[in-house]
Amino acid sequence: MSTYARQAARNVALPTSLDEAVAALAATPTAVPVAGGTDLMAAVNSGLLRPAGLVGLGRISEIRGWQYADGAALLGAGLTHARMGRPDFAALIPALAAAARAAGPPQIRNAGTLGGNIAGAAPTGDSLPVLAALEASVVVAGPDGNRELPVSHLLTGMDPLRPGEILAYVRVPLLHAPQTFLKATGRTGPGRAIASVAVVLDPARRGVRCAVGAVAPVPLRPLEAERWVAGLIDWDGERTLAPEALTAFGEYVAAACIPDPLPGPDGAPAPELPPAAVQLRRTVAALARRALGRALA
Repeated sequence: MSTYARQAARNVALPTSLDEAVAALAATPTAVPVAGGTDLMAAVNSGLLRPAGLVGLGRISEIRGWQYADGAALLGAGLTHARMGRPDFAALIPALAAAARAAGPPQIRNAGTLGGNIAGAAPTGDSLPVLAALEASVVVAGPDGNRELPVSHLLTGMDPLRPGEILAYVRVPLLHAPQTFLKATGRTGPGRAIASVAVVLDPARRGVRCAVGAVAPVPLRPLEAERWVAGLIDWDGERTLAPEALTAFGEYVAAACIPDPLPGPDGAPAPELPPAAVQLRRTVAALARRALGRALA
């Protein structure tokens, strides 16, 4: 923690359990929970945020692992990207492990956490499209007990965290089916995503789930494209698609997430899509095509 951070937040609590953390937030409602602090401390050090207090979550061991419950994995919000990127976790939720490995350089992966990625809700958060495609939910601990809500409700602000609440766990259904995550960055090596795509196959429901990240404030689900391509897959056979169908799926996803401009008022023709948006659409189309192809392979 930097000198500036110590001056900005003189009230620092270091609880060792979720109950203690909730009590610390209740005692100082304006305090900010912090785990890895990869985004929070950058905001503090740049002067964009001056919290009245900090509640450190790093000593709460119960949110740093995972367990199994009713066909799902209950992931602690304190899981780091580095931990999720290991082979044992990759065997459990491959797409989330791939997103964790792509989250940034080692110092970011070692400190950044799953809960911080969700609570920060940055459009470029690598885990967010994966969680959207998996239709995950979050378990929130607060003064009135625990409650569970879809992760999409939290990200879109439909049901935000209430005063005194802490994101404790993430519940991810275990599909035991192929899933992929791909992202494009503006430079070689780890970096913030220009666009990212998660594709998850759901053989039990004969469905395809796709989520696109970084192109909008929240991950986007191209539901019509999902239904269309699911109808082309031979779920009882080899589950392969012709290259033309994969290309069409990519273009369908990209057009749904980056639509053409609407016509102007009084029947004026629609303006052309800006060159940057055209390039972004091509990037999303390529990622979606490759992600589905890899999942089916």
